[in-house]
Amino acid sequence: MDIKFNSDVEAVDSLVGTYKDLRKEIGKVIIGQDDIVKDVLISIFGQGHCLLVGVPGLAKTLLVNTIAQTLGLTYNRIQFTPDLMPSDIIGTEILDETRKFRFIKGPLFANIILADEINRTPPKTQSALLEAMQERTVTAAGTRYDLGKPFFVLATQNPIEQEGTYPLPEAQLDRFMFNVWLDYPKFEEEIQVVKNTTSNYKPELKVIIHGEEIVYFQDLVRRIPIADNVLNYAVTLAQKSRPNTALATEMVNTYLSWGAGPRASQYLVIGAKVNAIFNGKYSPDIEDVQAVAAGILRHRIVLNYKAEAERVSVESIVKSLI
Repeated sequence: MDIKFNSDVEAVDSLVGTYKDLRKEIGKVIIGQDDIVKDVLISIFGQGHCLLVGVPGLAKTLLVNTIAQTLGLTYNRIQFTPDLMPSDIIGTEILDETRKFRFIKGPLFANIILADEINRTPPKTQSALLEAMQERTVTAAGTRYDLGKPFFVLATQNPIEQEGTYPLPEAQLDRFMFNVWLDYPKFEEEIQVVKNTTSNYKPELKVIIHGEEIVYFQDLVRRIPIADNVLNYAVTLAQKSRPNTALATEMVNTYLSWGAGPRASQYLVIGAKVNAIFNGKYSPDIEDVQAVAAGILRHRIVLNYKAEAERVSVESIVKSLI
């Protein structure tokens, strides 16, 4: 597919229209959850991954499935269980009829991966995703395989049922651009959800955008200019979260063990750029950084014992930083 625009301004206008079409199409299936849908789309166009955290029944899996259908990408769902092995998701070598080893690709080889209940599998299997999420490659038997573009991991996690789960290591959490918390729907939204799901309502979803266009728009986001004061604000916001450093606030020094690393600064800038485009702007401002900050920071700061004893939440600290 040959994608040509006369200018980046024209390309930005096209992405704004595409975003509106995506929201309209996804809205046929997903009722409400507007901020959640926006954050997932920001992570996709920002070349990031997204962790969806919410209790059962909030349509986390349905959301990912719906987005995959509207993007026209290959999609695999991996149900993470305690007995899942790395080879079950990466692939394995087999001895074929010619007595030569041949690599059989696993379900990780797709554009969109739904890692369902990612914290239910042991660290050995979780770590198999680390290279894929950062490098977009996997290594098996000494050979490196490219996962292709675009590639996203959209993972789900249940925050209340902790028996038989394995907390995600900080290194893996840091690879997720967003940690998105899903809440219960409003009364009117739940009425509409129940009405749709207890009838013969089966919406036909159209493909709004294809892989080549997504890759083009991902590159476009990188070319969007950003003012120095907005860039400085994003980096300052990340640095303020690091205890015992020059910019750390009193609340951070009191209640945090660790703060957000440089990857947070990068994602704050990328996220602000995509958020600005979605709002029809050609360059992000401080409000765009603030709009994406909570989802980018909340899984990158670690509370200390004092915070847990005094029941200080991650969310309250993030709000104080913003």
